[in-house]
Amino acid sequence: MVTRSTPFRVTICGIPELGEHCAAGVTHVLSILDPAWPDPPAFGQFAPHRRLALRFNDIIEPGPDRLAPTREDVVQLLAFGRELNEFAASHLLVHCHAGVSRSTASAALILAQAHPELPAQDVLDAVARMRPRAWPNLRILEFGDALLARNGEIVAAASAVYRRVLDREPYLQEAMIDGGRAREVIAALSASAR
Repeated sequence: MVTRSTPFRVTICGIPELGEHCAAGVTHVLSILDPAWPDPPAFGQFAPHRRLALRFNDIIEPGPDRLAPTREDVVQLLAFGRELNEFAASHLLVHCHAGVSRSTASAALILAQAHPELPAQDVLDAVARMRPRAWPNLRILEFGDALLARNGEIVAAASAVYRRVLDREPYLQEAMIDGGRAREVIAALSASAR
């Protein structure tokens, strides 16, 4: 399992779960919030930690009145991930609103960066074990795949994650398409054809 050989711990959650991690020894927090969302008050209960807050909507295509993740956002989260190797016993908490899309994509990229020798499928499978409903944001993965020079491997590996979710919860297919995330559904369907 990727997380056992990683020099830092990784936890993924949504805003409602933040309070459950106050005493977990978190040293670093990657917060991904909607642009106008206030900082979650739960952080006042955490021990001192380093925190990076990124603000963008959970979308994969730019649209009016919606802020899509940018390449610069992914550059920042990867730089933050590199810091984890500088501290003994680091514990990274990655959260977004639900702990399903933006956070799982970000955690996958940080783990892929820490383990360039591992196949992307192993990394994404590890994230899916942490968060079984993981549906990593494809736009974040695309930027990260390019920045980490993985030649499409991370993006391709996400297809199997999407497929497993749709196999368990087929009603999500229509919801994802209606939410402007058809490219992820197409990737899931192509995974089942392989």
